[in-house]
Amino acid sequence: MITTLKADTVNFGAKGQVVIPRRLRREFEIEEGTRASVVSTPEGILLKPITRTYIKSLRGSLKGTKAMETFMAERKRERDL
Repeated sequence: MITTLKADTVNFGAKGQVVIPRRLRREFEIEEGTRASVVSTPEGILLKPITRTYIKSLRGSLKGTKAMETFMAERKRERDL
């Protein structure tokens, strides 16, 4: 992924919709149906596309963190309620 410093201007539609410029959609692998997380930051609104590349980058990120044990314990606790 190559980060550029070129600024683009977009318009918000009546429902708050905005069109991401083609150059950025290609750069960040955004296709029709791609989901994104929306985060409020001190600088403004941050859109983070959730693409296949992003999901693949998460593989193994929880290894050794006992995340699965915690998840399973929580599920067991919920079943017992």
